Amino acid sequence: MSTTPEDRLTPERLRTLFLFESLSLEQLHWLAERGRVERHDAGEVVYREGDPATCFFVLLSGAISLHRVLHGDDVEVNRTDQRGVYSGATRAYLGDRVEQSYPHTMRAVSDTEFFVLPADEFAYAVRTWFPMAVHLLEGLFFGTRAANAIVNERERLLALASLSAGLTHELNNPAAAALRATAGLRERVTGMRHKLAMIADGRLDGAALHTLVGLQDDAVRRAAEGVNLTAMETSDAEDTVSDWLEEQGLARAWDLAPSLVAAGIGVPWLTQAASTVGAEYFEGAVRWITYTIDTELMMGEIDDSVERISELVGAARQYSQLDRTPLQIVDVHALIDATLTMLQAKIPDNVRVVREYEHDLPSIPAYGAELNQVWTNLIVNALDAMPDGGTLTVRTWREDKRLMVEIADTGVGITKEVRPRIFEPFFTTKQVGEGTGLGLDISYRIVVNKHHGDLKVTSRPGDTRFQVCLPIEEEAVGPAAGETAEETAGRSAGEKVSPAADE
Repeated sequence: MSTTPEDRLTPERLRTLFLFESLSLEQLHWLAERGRVERHDAGEVVYREGDPATCFFVLLSGAISLHRVLHGDDVEVNRTDQRGVYSGATRAYLGDRVEQSYPHTMRAVSDTEFFVLPADEFAYAVRTWFPMAVHLLEGLFFGTRAANAIVNERERLLALASLSAGLTHELNNPAAAALRATAGLRERVTGMRHKLAMIADGRLDGAALHTLVGLQDDAVRRAAEGVNLTAMETSDAEDTVSDWLEEQGLARAWDLAPSLVAAGIGVPWLTQAASTVGAEYFEGAVRWITYTIDTELMMGEIDDSVERISELVGAARQYSQLDRTPLQIVDVHALIDATLTMLQAKIPDNVRVVREYEHDLPSIPAYGAELNQVWTNLIVNALDAMPDGGTLTVRTWREDKRLMVEIADTGVGITKEVRPRIFEPFFTTKQVGEGTGLGLDISYRIVVNKHHGDLKVTSRPGDTRFQVCLPIEEEAVGPAAGETAEETAGRSAGEKVSPAADE
């Protein structure tokens, strides 16, 4: 960089810049007195991302490029040689109400020349000369940020309500099954007590009773192991057992047959039981064993229901990350699985879910609850893109120091006209009332701004893929340089990839 006290622009030359062409001669003199000309050689860094924004730059000649650091890589986001474009401390007029830092790094592509105005002088000129414009810009900036924050919270609440409804539905099924099994179990236990009393009153000798208990234990074992029969085979077996029991004089044999067949008990087993206890006590013994089998099956059903409830509660806990610190070492697969469990009620029967995980991926430092929100937004969008069914595929793999997550669908795809705008806040292709247009915007800010990762999309009909790139190294995670948490939450779409210079 080179500059000398003589490096000043005349008011006449300043007027040739579109930014200043409408200013009065007095205003141009004011700028000429306070500004300076800076020259930078090709390849030189003019300012760096995250440094305090001390100057406002207007390009006089040459070419410049703007860069941002994304997941550890230096990425060029724009390049221009248009005379008069500006960058740097463009928000100086907002004062200390926002973080005053450079949002990107500027490099000189060729030998360049700038008109440079100190940030405080630029702020004074804008506020003094254009008070109405400043009020409008302030209202737009802070109003948009406040609206974003409010709608973001609303979006989160709507997503939470939807997930809560789905979770309630998922919990209701095993809970209802457990209640039904408990009621049936109570009836079977009562019946077992009555039948046991009848057997005892019959004064079975000890050896016969011991044999009967052995048959009962064998029936319990068979019930625990279960049998694999087709519907047709089960129906035939039940008819055979029912007919045999009726031949032995048992009333309502059709009520006993399903339980016996479910435990793998057929006519040979029943014949052995009849020879053991005798014809006089055979009906009481069979009903006692049937109650035993029903009891075992119902306890298994209760056990399965409680286990399912426990899994759902565990998934909800993993999804919400309520018991974790915001930044933590997370297993991405566990987060994705928890999200899929929470969204189970939203996944139609005609959508097939495929998991293609690279199982030796390392855990990474991340904000778990916020990544779950990213998975939720991407998966829900994928489901919405497949109203007639299809395949939802979740893939993970590693690329060098990055962990990749891809969520793909076989839906209608994203048109070329829509694709450039999908990450804009409030942009949506859904009907009014069906979407706020913030899902992808929120996801982008979580991945790019907070995790210093990247979010990309490729799409054609039948194959749309969103790829989330996350850094594996811990030092890469956190708010973007020079950016407060509030600004991360309120960042607008235009700042995601800052233009090289604003006209």
